[in-house]
Amino acid sequence: MKKNIAFLLVAALAITSAFANGKSEETASSAKEPAASITFLNSKGEVQVALEDLAKAYEKQTGNHVEIIACGTGEVPYTKVTTMYNSGNAPTISMLDQTDVYSLYKDYAVDLSNEKWVAQTNGSALTIDGKVYGFPFCIEGRGIIYNGAAIDKTLKHHVDLGTINSYSSFKSLLEQLRAAGMKNPVFLAKEDWSLGAHQLGFIYDTYDGTTAGSAKIINQLENGLDPLTYDRFNEFIKTFDLLSQYNYYQADPLGADYDEGAMLLADGTVAFWPNGSWAWPNLAEGGATTDQDFGFIPFFLGDDTSDFANTGIEAAATKVLMLDKVQASAGQQQAAKDFLNWLVFDPTAQKLLVTDANIIPAAKNNPNKPLDPLGQNIVTRMAEGKTYPSCFIAPSDHWSVIGAAMQKYLAGKSSKDDLAKSLSAYWVAQKTK
Repeated sequence: MKKNIAFLLVAALAITSAFANGKSEETASSAKEPAASITFLNSKGEVQVALEDLAKAYEKQTGNHVEIIACGTGEVPYTKVTTMYNSGNAPTISMLDQTDVYSLYKDYAVDLSNEKWVAQTNGSALTIDGKVYGFPFCIEGRGIIYNGAAIDKTLKHHVDLGTINSYSSFKSLLEQLRAAGMKNPVFLAKEDWSLGAHQLGFIYDTYDGTTAGSAKIINQLENGLDPLTYDRFNEFIKTFDLLSQYNYYQADPLGADYDEGAMLLADGTVAFWPNGSWAWPNLAEGGATTDQDFGFIPFFLGDDTSDFANTGIEAAATKVLMLDKVQASAGQQQAAKDFLNWLVFDPTAQKLLVTDANIIPAAKNNPNKPLDPLGQNIVTRMAEGKTYPSCFIAPSDHWSVIGAAMQKYLAGKSSKDDLAKSLSAYWVAQKTK
């Protein structure tokens, strides 16, 4: 009997213990930190799908959700993000241009100086007043994209584009292509961001090839320097006029369609498109394949064949990720930091960034190589020392204001003098703001 009582007591204790353990596990489980949910404003429309795939992979690994919010086509990222702040739904992570972060960091940006990924960026993390406020999302380069096969096919012989290293040699090549049947070998996009930032921006970035140098010439313009007395401005206009002369849309330059331009270059109707590495997804949609001969030649400025502007292209860390310190909770800020580290250190993320998003990562520890020819061309040029890293800093309305002035010039509705006056007025006005 005693033996039976003892057994019952042991059994009861075991059941109680088991229940207690189960209760404890249930309590621990219910007390587990819930999965984080953050938002990410994307201002690179061509990588929207790839970013969504990255977010899915991240959620699968960690349980944390990242909503990728697209910045609308033609929408200025600075305007988008400030509107979201004013509406009380600021993104946890914002992909912005460096210019924008300079305008916003004091009020909105988390200090990222102590993040693990900073050591992997070769000094390309956006640092202001000694603190890191921006994660460099990618390396991008710009110049004049070529279709090598279209050039060779039209001229019926191979052209070593490495020998094209000045305004005059480029002009001669355009003349040859026209004479051989390619009437207008150039596609010029009409978008204000392309004209105002990526093309006219060469007058700042080629001051001496550094961001510090671009700041010097901008400072001179703010203090009243007449653009007509600045060699780079005059060289730029000369090349821009040449491109306009051979523009496929010469008769109606503001009627140019960006997507059609990509198709025209992809199928060899034109041979050149002043643009950047971000154009590959558009070219691929237009029919270009990764085994074809696409790459960059410089946006030529003058006839000095030893000038770095004529031997190299601009390539720098762009599209900065800024973390919100105002409307995001502490948990969301930490989740955002974790996501950035995942982008840099996780093998799946490293691969998806390069193979799906087609970007050149700024992080040196990413072992993956670009698959598209534009990215490959930039990586090769960087290894050969044929790039310059300047990334000029301008107010957020620069591309729209100066882009509009460039559109008038492209359309023949203003003169070079008018454009110079508009440029000067813009910069002089910045000094008084």
